[in-house]
Amino acid sequence: MAFSLIAPTSTSFLQHKNLTVPSDFSFTSTISTNRCHKASSRRICCSIAAPQQLQHNPSTTGSVKKAMTMTEKIFARASEKTHLSPGDNVWVNVDILMTHDVCGPGSIGIFKREFGEDAKVWDREKVVIIPDHYIFTSDERANRNVDILRDFCQEQNIKYFYDIKDLSNFKANPDYKGVCHVALAQEGHCRPGEVLLGTDSHTCTAGAFGQFATGIGNTDAGFVLGAGKLLLKVPPTLRFVLDGEMPSYLLAKDLILQIIGEITVSGATYKSMEFVGTTVESLNMEERMTLCNMAVEAGGKNGIVPADSTTYKYLEGKTSLPYEPVYSDQQASFLSEYRFDVSKLEPLVAKPHSPDNRALARECKDVKIDRVYVGSCTGGKTEDFMAAAKVFLASGKQVKVPTFLVPATQKVWMDIYSIPVPGSGGKTCSQIFEEAGCDTPASPSCAACLGGPKDTYARLNKPEVCVSTTNRNFPGRMGHKEGEIYLASPYTAAASALTGFVTDPREFLQ
Repeated sequence: MAFSLIAPTSTSFLQHKNLTVPSDFSFTSTISTNRCHKASSRRICCSIAAPQQLQHNPSTTGSVKKAMTMTEKIFARASEKTHLSPGDNVWVNVDILMTHDVCGPGSIGIFKREFGEDAKVWDREKVVIIPDHYIFTSDERANRNVDILRDFCQEQNIKYFYDIKDLSNFKANPDYKGVCHVALAQEGHCRPGEVLLGTDSHTCTAGAFGQFATGIGNTDAGFVLGAGKLLLKVPPTLRFVLDGEMPSYLLAKDLILQIIGEITVSGATYKSMEFVGTTVESLNMEERMTLCNMAVEAGGKNGIVPADSTTYKYLEGKTSLPYEPVYSDQQASFLSEYRFDVSKLEPLVAKPHSPDNRALARECKDVKIDRVYVGSCTGGKTEDFMAAAKVFLASGKQVKVPTFLVPATQKVWMDIYSIPVPGSGGKTCSQIFEEAGCDTPASPSCAACLGGPKDTYARLNKPEVCVSTTNRNFPGRMGHKEGEIYLASPYTAAASALTGFVTDPREFLQ
């Protein structure tokens, strides 16, 4: 079996004498079996001892009176406390606040209402504003939202506003980036040990850098704009240990779908999801971002990966600000620990209409599809397009259904047209996509991931079946409320495009 839940030991979360636990706190989680069949469940007491961990230099772990997890340490530092426990409520100083065109206007309105029309933000260099959701549309209200952001940034002299004015040609806007979660990383706003809040549930993506990152609402964002801090409850931590050599046909999307399938979409509600193990250590930064990105699909407060040499190399040249990584102590208490032997896993999909409706891709081979979508903060990064191109290249065939490609950012778009795909003889992703009959890569944005106005590129305007590298497959998520979305990795999405059915990528990669 590829998955196991470690049983309680004598040094448990429940028995930690110094741990203050709210009276309404639940120590039980439900673990679902393979969701390809009728779900059954068993209730397991989640009182777990901390697993063994590699030693870290005390200068990076800090001097503590009580063993803490990564997330607890970040909260303690940001709230100027010596130690914290799950359930503690503390005022947390914010390092970065991000907002975008969907939630920015509302957050700005609340800020002005509560702090005054002439109020100034707490720190103009810690506010990052990124238009990305409803950009390339003729919808007047969507366009107005970007205008509101622009006016506010000019008024407040916001240093990091990634503006777009010419909608006819995104390349004519040098400041425009694209999808906020990918742009935050590319522009150096993600740093180990920091607190990053954003008005978007997938802000948890930044946890890949060893920082606390989570989504907040407009009201909270309006308060942070003026105060630079927010009252937060310290979440307990679930630890996910992924070990084993990653098969050549799997990607991080398969790993997180496996995890969500096991614990369900409510299995990590208001909990930190810490990802460790040899498999995680082998992942590049973009794959780690995919892993953390969908923590919220399990109800997680945040996802987090310990920073290492891969993290530091990615950050070189992206930020000049100092940062201090933190790591979970050996004796830190975890609510639960889940272990996976990644070498035994197979390509997965999440069937309609929930991210935890897990199934093996090969078991869905009779599902006829109408289109494929590769894009979003989850599956629109450079490595995602390289993966899709690898499948198309290996097949030597053309797609049988419309295949839409939406780069997350301008940089990703440029990578598609400039970086040679390994083993292709120098061909770029764009050349391989053209030969395979895909649509021309679109302007960078969130596009159809969130549905949007009816003229949004690749939006589901009919009740079609779509295999998508995005993160959610609820009814209406990509447009039409009767559309059916199968969440998948870029490998599986590309393989499905070539056959017109949900397809295991091993058909082309082995």
